[in-house]
Amino acid sequence: MSEDIVFGLHAVQSLMERQQDQVREIQVQRGRKGGRIEDVIEQAKAAGIDVRFVDKARLDRQADGVHQGILARVSAATVHREHDLDDLLDKLDEPPFLLVLDGVTDPHNLGACLRTADAAGVHAVIVPKDKSASLNATARKVACGAADNVPLVQVTNLARCLKSLQERGIWITGTAGESSGNVYQANLKGPMALVMGAEGKGMRRLTREHCDALVFIPMAGSVSSLNVSVATGVCLFEAVRQRNS
Repeated sequence: MSEDIVFGLHAVQSLMERQQDQVREIQVQRGRKGGRIEDVIEQAKAAGIDVRFVDKARLDRQADGVHQGILARVSAATVHREHDLDDLLDKLDEPPFLLVLDGVTDPHNLGACLRTADAAGVHAVIVPKDKSASLNATARKVACGAADNVPLVQVTNLARCLKSLQERGIWITGTAGESSGNVYQANLKGPMALVMGAEGKGMRRLTREHCDALVFIPMAGSVSSLNVSVATGVCLFEAVRQRNS
């Protein structure tokens, strides 16, 4: 059975609260103490999960980032396929609210977008199979548990997937700096998918051609663009504001 690593105190704590059944082992830096770490240790022991105390060097070798003295070995994250998206949409009892990431290759940005999507109530995040960050330990750490809560759907052909969504009556809104539509003036209610482009490059041509509308975020200062995860937050929560009004 494949296995992943989740590291960092908040990420491990969120995992224990939301997806405890995925955790196979907790590793804690020897001599590391503190209220939150002690809480995780007690929770793991109560659930029958092995807790091992190891040297810092061992954690350093396993974690590609700041582990804060704690790491969990877990079942590999679930990545859904296109047919899973159809099943998910069929089961919804409210208008679909989707996020599409076209070519986001930085796992930090993927994790941040998943976290924001979870907070905004997005039903699923869609990414292309190629030229996209994987749901690795770094992405899961940044997502702070959202990776186990929001379905991540990997599709072979993103343009075909967008066309399929349109056939279901889902409106596709893409983001592009040179567009004439202001995100705050756009209609983001009802069945919709928000498409965010890659860092620096934006959406690919075929993706852009399958959008029903293009919008931009008005910028008041000298900065010409925002990080994709920040821009995702701005657009998603404008949609949330409209959908709740």
